[in-house]
Amino acid sequence: MADVNRTNGGANLLALRSHNTALLLDLLRGAGAEGISRLELADRTGLTPQAVSKITARLREEGFAVEAGHRASTGGKRRTVLRLVPGAGHAVGVHLDRDALRAVLVDLAGTVVAERCAALDLGARAGAEAVVAVVAGEVEALGKGVPGAGGTGVVGPDTPSSTSAHELPALLGVGVALPGPLDHTRGVLHRVTGFPEWDGFPLRDALARRLGVPVVVDKDTNAAALGLAVAGERGSFAYLHLGTGLGAGLVIDGAVHRGARTGAGEFGHQVVQLDGPPCDCGDRGCVEALCLAAVARGDLAEAARVLGIAAGNLIALLDIDLVLLGGRTVATAPDAFLRGVAAVLDERARRAGEEPVPVRAAPGEVADGAAQLVLGPLFGRADA
Repeated sequence: MADVNRTNGGANLLALRSHNTALLLDLLRGAGAEGISRLELADRTGLTPQAVSKITARLREEGFAVEAGHRASTGGKRRTVLRLVPGAGHAVGVHLDRDALRAVLVDLAGTVVAERCAALDLGARAGAEAVVAVVAGEVEALGKGVPGAGGTGVVGPDTPSSTSAHELPALLGVGVALPGPLDHTRGVLHRVTGFPEWDGFPLRDALARRLGVPVVVDKDTNAAALGLAVAGERGSFAYLHLGTGLGAGLVIDGAVHRGARTGAGEFGHQVVQLDGPPCDCGDRGCVEALCLAAVARGDLAEAARVLGIAAGNLIALLDIDLVLLGGRTVATAPDAFLRGVAAVLDERARRAGEEPVPVRAAPGEVADGAAQLVLGPLFGRADA
């Protein structure tokens, strides 16, 4: 796909039809219930009014957009307002933790309309297929609540217009987020830290065969970072996730940074103590091992201090604008972690004569971000 600026990048070429559709869908989503006129869509994308009219007519026919009244007249003809139909499509986001699963059903606006939680043993003795069966069962249970989800194909806003809206199977796909390392492009797991038996397992293809819909697989931290970027976080930031493990999702200049091999963000495996305790990754003195050990003995102040030291290293390396903390361990005592990490970053900034990088609790959940792995491309936001 051509690299075209999102706010002024429409191109009246057949080859970019899906890109231009995504531009308009993203603006419709951003306009919310108030909607947006065709003229505004043309102004903000650089597309001709004729191109906008053609695309929006197709979106209306396929059920993705609807007319929603008129703007008040300013002396000329009243402008018809269009808005997105959130229920025209849904995605499922799944967060696979080491011992639990959370799955959410979200509409096109990103609103969670249903969710399911279940215990999960990621290292189940029965093997990967047993885990796949559990995941598929939870997704299928959520999918039963989607109108039209029983269809045999997946239809999007660039499907030929001969397909009527009532025929649209509304489940667009499933996004799965779990600990890495893994290959996001192929949906294949590597030696997931602590679970080497997953090495080489084609999770994306196994689930897609089972469910009959597209599946996208990514690291939990990347999915969460994508969800935060879609929700409005701007610039360059790091999402630090402390749960049963520790990792980072990196957004650089508005785009998720995965690295050439989906290896970016293995934040928890910085070695900060050469003679430290062994880590599941095989090294000693990793940030993850030190943090989790401190949490296990109830020393949250020490866990936050170690996390702050590692966050400071990341800031020094990447010069990011913001640190966001999340994960279920952070959620048990968010104030303690925010205070502890901020204290370390404030002290480092003071020594350098700089303003400290702010630290905030991250809104949202990993599963919500996993759903954006599916919805993102629909709105031209596969990476941000």
